[in-house]
Amino acid sequence: MGIITTKLDEKLSVTGQISLDDLSEIAAAGYKSVICNRPDYEGGETQPTSTQLEQAARSLGLQFVYLPVEIGAVSIEKSEAFRKLLIELQKPVLAFCKSGSRPKALYEMSRQKQEKPKGETETVTAACSWTGEAPATTPLPPPAEEKLLPVIPACNWGNAFDIVVVGGGAAGIGITASLLHRQPSLRIAIIEPSDKHYYQPAWTLVGGGAFEIAETVRNMADVIPPKAEWIQVAASGFDPDQNLVHLVDDRWIGYQQLIVCPGIRLAWEKIEGIQQTLGKNGVTSNYQFELAPYTWSLTQNLKKGKALFTQPPMPIKCAGAPQKAMYLSCDHWLHQGVLDSIEVEFNNASAVLFGVADFVPSLMKYVQRYHAKLVFNSNLVKVDGDHRIATFEIKDSEGKISRVDKSFDMLHVTPPQVAPDFLSNSPLADAAGFCEVNPKTLQHVRYSNIFSLGDACSSPNAKTAAAARKQIVVVADNLLAAREGKELPDVYDGYGACPLTVEKGKVILAEFGFGGKLLPTFPLDPTVPRRFAWFLKAKVFPWLYWNGMLKGREWLTRSTGVS
Repeated sequence: MGIITTKLDEKLSVTGQISLDDLSEIAAAGYKSVICNRPDYEGGETQPTSTQLEQAARSLGLQFVYLPVEIGAVSIEKSEAFRKLLIELQKPVLAFCKSGSRPKALYEMSRQKQEKPKGETETVTAACSWTGEAPATTPLPPPAEEKLLPVIPACNWGNAFDIVVVGGGAAGIGITASLLHRQPSLRIAIIEPSDKHYYQPAWTLVGGGAFEIAETVRNMADVIPPKAEWIQVAASGFDPDQNLVHLVDDRWIGYQQLIVCPGIRLAWEKIEGIQQTLGKNGVTSNYQFELAPYTWSLTQNLKKGKALFTQPPMPIKCAGAPQKAMYLSCDHWLHQGVLDSIEVEFNNASAVLFGVADFVPSLMKYVQRYHAKLVFNSNLVKVDGDHRIATFEIKDSEGKISRVDKSFDMLHVTPPQVAPDFLSNSPLADAAGFCEVNPKTLQHVRYSNIFSLGDACSSPNAKTAAAARKQIVVVADNLLAAREGKELPDVYDGYGACPLTVEKGKVILAEFGFGGKLLPTFPLDPTVPRRFAWFLKAKVFPWLYWNGMLKGREWLTRSTGVS
């Protein structure tokens, strides 16, 4: 077989992530059943969904079961379900996750259950990195009556934390660092499952050949503030009435105050066929770490043909990024003398090129320079990578929607984006699924001890790292004031920034607040593309991110206080 398997006993083997193509080999090797232990869309990575795998497996006569297990400690409930599957499914069985470690852990736990003396207590072990005095513990919420096995936490922190931060992205690390800079004695926990931290604003530059992808990633352990406690498990829900965050391993973490900033999820599943072709067949996206270099490769190799760039309905991270990818590719083709042989088209689900009208005239000059065709109200809904066909739903002036197929040689896709499910399905969410806050104070509208910032909050600002940088100060000041029962001192003006890279070497530094009000940092016309702004984007901002924002240094972060 092309995939590497580890045989645990006569009835079970485990392996890492499988593809749709692997299933025929799995069936040919004699396996009768497949168990998927990797959650769909885990970490925003490209992988076939359980539904896609199940359909392919059943067509080959394989039984298929989806039993997702989040990264972190494994619950007894999951191990019991896994044990029952090994009894019920046809053998031999192949189980998989990203690396194969989760089904192996489930197997070991099920064996321990079978071998342990009658009456012995079940436990789950997990790494615990607590370095100080052991915190006081509180009882967990009782398990549902139908559960026969108790779920015992690997590390029971209880209500030990002054503040719990959900999310270890730019907003989560930044706000934690700022709070600890103000009050080092605060006991803060960061709930974040990923072991990597990314500087996402540079991925557009990577796709344009102007930045190294390796410089956009660091180990999460290296950016977590030293005085914070890192809980490396995903959150699964909230009980704000009891001041608890639920984790996927069935632990509950208590808090006095909560900060919600888990970011926004790339909803690739909303585009039919896209996940089977990302990273090949000319289909790419600067919105994923591993795909941005492929964008640059496609740009370099395309000498003639058709290049499509897409933008989905709002909200998305950095609303200018979809067109920035187009500008940098076009600039390369222009300098290589091949632009006249390439048909460039920008399909935008919105009705305008950019949401702040002041910047549109300058952007249109570049659209015209690159001979790009703009198609508004055009939303990508399907991709056939093998035949290089992209299908769009296009809305006309009367609101009628029709489907149009377009061929391509290169397709840069900006995925639809949604709030994480555990937030959108919680009491904290607004109708759109985002954490519902007062946009001026960033305090939750129903729970005064909860604040939110970054891409997951409902404030109608541009979802950018620059916005989070300003929001950090507002949340830090207001949360600490609320902690002492004082009036909230800060007002957020909606600041966001989108450095629009219109050519290699020049950027339009778009800075604006609520209502599209221009909020330039420098006394220069912000609508003019400048080499100075490129220097900021390519050199200064990355350095400030790693050495300033994530370290609690609040340089040029004060809000105007005018909304």
